[in-house]
Amino acid sequence: MRKFLVVLDDSRECLNAMRFAALRAAHTGGGVTILSVIPPDEFQHWIGVSDIMRAEARERIEAHFEVFAKWMRDRQGVNPELVIREGEPVNEILDLIREDSEIGVLVLGAGTEKSGPGPLVTQMSRSSGNLPIPITIVPGEISKDRLEAIT
Repeated sequence: MRKFLVVLDDSRECLNAMRFAALRAAHTGGGVTILSVIPPDEFQHWIGVSDIMRAEARERIEAHFEVFAKWMRDRQGVNPELVIREGEPVNEILDLIREDSEIGVLVLGAGTEKSGPGPLVTQMSRSSGNLPIPITIVPGEISKDRLEAIT
């Protein structure tokens, strides 16, 4: 089964990327893998404190994931899987793509700020020529209706 890989973070554009991935998966019989990456700099504290912070970060990610997962299951019939990793986002994305041969498309949401589409889109676009899969970049301002129409 071909899976769409989408990154879960705190950005607004993440929502459209999630919608796009779920809609495409539903229409093509595919699956969705949701990756959330905890940056290493969040845990530069004493061991006990960093363990607590790591557990809190995972709980926050799982709660956020459940909101998207419920919508995907109830509305699109897609049961997404969650992968949580610690490290640099680009490296973790590339590692997961190499490890899971069923991942066929990376879906990213583009920000609408004047500074550009966001660091992840910028970094992944630079590497796109060497990736083993295509990247779909979903505009941050695209409406739900337009997303449904094009998927």
